[in-house]
Amino acid sequence: MTKLHRVQILLERAQQKALAAIAKQKGRSISGVIREIVRGQPAERDREARKMDALQAVEKLTRIRKGVEERYGTCARDLLAEVREEGEDAVDW
Repeated sequence: MTKLHRVQILLERAQQKALAAIAKQKGRSISGVIREIVRGQPAERDREARKMDALQAVEKLTRIRKGVEERYGTCARDLLAEVREEGEDAVDW
């Protein structure tokens, strides 16, 4: 087991009661509950960071798309439908 270090924290009474209730419900010590919470924080931060990276990528792609539309206009044809039709024509049923 990893070596543990003693720390002291100050909590509001309601926070202490909430931790005690969670610990009792889980059959663990308050320290165990706090360690579990702290252990989960990096994973949550990583998820949030990936989410922000994805949102920024979508925003960048949106800006690029708008720039292309402003420069070249939009395509009035349904390219996807055309590709599907070409594919269907190429298949010998």
